Amino acid sequence: MGAAESSGKMAHGGAKEAAVIVMQQSRNTGRWGRARVLAALFAGCVLGVGPQLWLPWSTRAFAAAGQAKISVTTEAVVLPVRVTDASGNCVRGLTQDDFRVYENGKEQKIAFFQHADTPITAGLIVDHSGSMRPKLRQVAAAVYEFAQTSDAQDEMFVVNFSDDVWLQPLDGKPFTSDAHVLERAVTAVGAAGQTALYDAIVEGLRHLQLGTLNKKALVIVSDGGDDASDHTYAEVLELARRSQAVIYAIGLVGDSHEEENPGLLRRLAKNTGGIAFFPRSVESVVDISKQIAADLREQYTLGYVPEGRAVDTLFHKIAVKITAPGGGRWHVRTRLGYSHPAEGDAPGAPGEKAP
Repeated sequence: MGAAESSGKMAHGGAKEAAVIVMQQSRNTGRWGRARVLAALFAGCVLGVGPQLWLPWSTRAFAAAGQAKISVTTEAVVLPVRVTDASGNCVRGLTQDDFRVYENGKEQKIAFFQHADTPITAGLIVDHSGSMRPKLRQVAAAVYEFAQTSDAQDEMFVVNFSDDVWLQPLDGKPFTSDAHVLERAVTAVGAAGQTALYDAIVEGLRHLQLGTLNKKALVIVSDGGDDASDHTYAEVLELARRSQAVIYAIGLVGDSHEEENPGLLRRLAKNTGGIAFFPRSVESVVDISKQIAADLREQYTLGYVPEGRAVDTLFHKIAVKITAPGGGRWHVRTRLGYSHPAEGDAPGAPGEKAP
């Protein structure tokens, strides 16, 4: 996949993070999380970048395209930005000069700009609670179609969950770009039990940190509200705000769960620059998965180093505006902001609960 336009390239650790979520629960996230933290810290030392878990504001590296060696510069905030016209079509061809970025109302100097169809790290988190039994075949087909759009360098994984959460084996590898392997991973576990959605999202966010690609994402597919997690929604939202993951959600809500999930999924997606979908039928899931894949491939990436930043645990609001002719009629979608970890927090552990 070639870059259409670029004034630099972020090194390992994350410009955008996206994960695909299909609901389930886990009691094992603590053990796996600690192992992944150690692995990530080791990887950071080898690469010379230092730990970058959960921190949308953490030290980032700017490197020329194709450059293997990473050189760290300073702390940066990285934003995935999607621009569409009044008809919902992607607006292409914009340059760095067409964008203005504001943090807490103060304009920031853009230090990094890219508009490219680049490889991604994506987590597929699949709900295997009992009510998902008649829907899993369509969900597996959607996962296959999503992966079919992939680059050979993409890093994808599957987290299955119900009462427990499983990071599904992928032929002995932590990631794969093979659509058939991912489809088999989704169907490897039967549907039964309750829904540990929040635990599964935490597991997905943790595993994303082991990816080597800048662009990362979560996509959530579920049919009901959480009823079995150890983690809370506030903790999940706080972790998402600290990461640079773009989160998408596909809510297959039924009559008995209509009031439990949609608002929470919409808020989580909106906070991270993603979208929440609520199709009327499970047959629409395949088309939605293609739409999400296209959305990820058509984003601009902006990076900036905040001026006069104070280290705090407050939420920092972000706004992106377009100055190009006609830009006032376009829609700009990006993450709403970010927050720092509370002092003394371990990587991947929630600090203050989000409002």
